[in-house]
Amino acid sequence: MRVALVHEWLTTYAGSDKVLAELTKIFPEADIYCLVNFLSDKDEKNFNGAKIQTSFLQRIPFSKRFYKLLLPLMPFAAENHDLTGYDVIISSSHAVAKGVITTPSQLHICYCYTPVRYAWDLYHQYLRDSGFGPVRRVLAGYFLHKLRIWDLRTVNNVDYFVACSKYIGQRIWKTYRRTSDVIYPNVDTVYFSDKDIPRENFYMTASRMVPYKKVELIVEAFTKMPDKKLIVIGDGPQFRYAKSIATPNITLLGFQPGSVLLDHLQRCKAFLFAAEEDFGIAPIEAQACGAPVIAYGRGGARETVVDGATGLHFDTQTAEAIIDAIARFEGSAGQFDRTRIREQAEKFSALNFRHQMQAFIDEKWSEHKKSQSPGK
Repeated sequence: MRVALVHEWLTTYAGSDKVLAELTKIFPEADIYCLVNFLSDKDEKNFNGAKIQTSFLQRIPFSKRFYKLLLPLMPFAAENHDLTGYDVIISSSHAVAKGVITTPSQLHICYCYTPVRYAWDLYHQYLRDSGFGPVRRVLAGYFLHKLRIWDLRTVNNVDYFVACSKYIGQRIWKTYRRTSDVIYPNVDTVYFSDKDIPRENFYMTASRMVPYKKVELIVEAFTKMPDKKLIVIGDGPQFRYAKSIATPNITLLGFQPGSVLLDHLQRCKAFLFAAEEDFGIAPIEAQACGAPVIAYGRGGARETVVDGATGLHFDTQTAEAIIDAIARFEGSAGQFDRTRIREQAEKFSALNFRHQMQAFIDEKWSEHKKSQSPGK
């Protein structure tokens, strides 16, 4: 069978791109279709030599810098991927990739990270935080209204949905009224590994410092606990604010290479995570290093962090809730076994992902071929 892998865009080698890379290991002969590709030659090597084809958006001047502003053109660009000649289309989608046009003889499986969040459940927050003036806000609202209509129409192009978590499976049902199977994304549990060294007396977090990650809440919590040390790895729009409120017990390291992140995960007392993520790879990387995770108990972390066994949950995104969770953690720190924590992370290994996706696709392809046989 000829396989096409459809992805939104390739601009940085991050979470969804690593899932795409694993799909190229399952299907080494597959071609990749995306809207734009601005990866370095080094990052492109992660896709095992797959041919990468882009849309007309790639040729628009300055698209590398402003590709997200081309969102109004993205549905049209996705529909213009010519996928005739392929048997199986696997879309890796959080925005428009699932909207590619397929024929009845083709099998289309969508690996869904989320329905388009800024068009659906985060619509009002997106407009509120956009900084747009009244006219641009009305225009953006009108376009997102059109995007919702298009998004619902293209649901019928998908034969099967695979959700990246149970949480996203619920959102797929809420938004599209479609059921989905859950296969968790791959996490590099080979690179992120435990080390037989004592844990040190500092907490840490690591994240892109954007508003929904809520890193500033963690920093705020530690400004009220001057006897506890926090190390923050990551950069982004919220970095300046976090630095402005940080007290001497808080160290902000900014962006750091993977080796520095790994070293801190192997030594920290616990890892803090305050975001409501669709899945959330960082808490699993921490657990792969044997570190307990103190996480906001909604979204993907509710499925990946076992409350009371591999970490603790807190119920509200407030500094006070984080302070309370740390107090509870320090009162029961002896119950967190690093071997048990590591075993939890192994459930999300790349090997497990490949096995589960391969089995799912083979099963659905077999069923599809039977349905295409004469007399069916």
